[in-house]
Amino acid sequence: MKSSLLKLTKAANQQPINQELGEVVVSIRDVDFSYAPGERQILSGLNMEFRRGQVVAVMGGSGCGKTTILRLIGGQYRAQSGEVLFEGDDIGRMSSAKLMTARRRMGMLFQFGALFTDLSVFENVAFPLREHTNLNEELLRALVLLKLNAVGLRGARDLMPSQISGGMARRVALARAIALDPPLIMYDEPFAGLDPISLGITARLIRDLNEALGATSLLVTHDIEETFAIADYVYFIANGHIGAEGTPEELSRSDDPFVRQFLDASPDGPVPFHYPGISLENDFGLAFDRQGQ
Repeated sequence: MKSSLLKLTKAANQQPINQELGEVVVSIRDVDFSYAPGERQILSGLNMEFRRGQVVAVMGGSGCGKTTILRLIGGQYRAQSGEVLFEGDDIGRMSSAKLMTARRRMGMLFQFGALFTDLSVFENVAFPLREHTNLNEELLRALVLLKLNAVGLRGARDLMPSQISGGMARRVALARAIALDPPLIMYDEPFAGLDPISLGITARLIRDLNEALGATSLLVTHDIEETFAIADYVYFIANGHIGAEGTPEELSRSDDPFVRQFLDASPDGPVPFHYPGISLENDFGLAFDRQGQ
């Protein structure tokens, strides 16, 4: 535990905090959400802000609603109450046409890349440019190669997804996510399944590209050490609420039980092992037997 804390503190101290806060790109205000009426409340009274120029991480246990936040921002789902604002406009109140326009200003890196398997590396990155612009082939080619060069894969342009490694596929997906120079880039578990070298490369790319584009990067991730090394701000989600928030340095020194359980990977703490449900006695009929004795 002591070694883990030292690593986290070192990572937090090394990361380049963005001291100048830009305007708010995404604002989540008093959001409540469940996937269906009467089902478990996923998010409750949630409030978050994501500012231009920042890398912001959203962390928490599995099933706490991290990816749901990305879906709400992207307009895949709508909150039952509250507002999800993108550049000042409520995503939940947008028409289909306006939502599609807003989505063109969002980049998305899906879990494990989600490349089109029948398209080459070049065509995967070119896809959003072909879909959303009228660029001629010469300019489109130049932009695609610039994006691939930014992630170190210009030489792999003609390869198919089946011919590249998982780490390379993640970088191709990153090049595709920034193809339209979006002001908001969302990452769903960008470090999952990567070897240490690929993980380090991907983390550094996220930070460097965010600074180069002047964008806002929103990371949903479980990887603490790499995330603390590149993030400006971190939200921890617990029970549908913000369990804790702050800079990596602040959180690494926190004595909050929830933060410590997560950072120290402790099985015991505020986050229970068992999913909520009826008691063990009632599930197995033990309560009835005991009453009958």
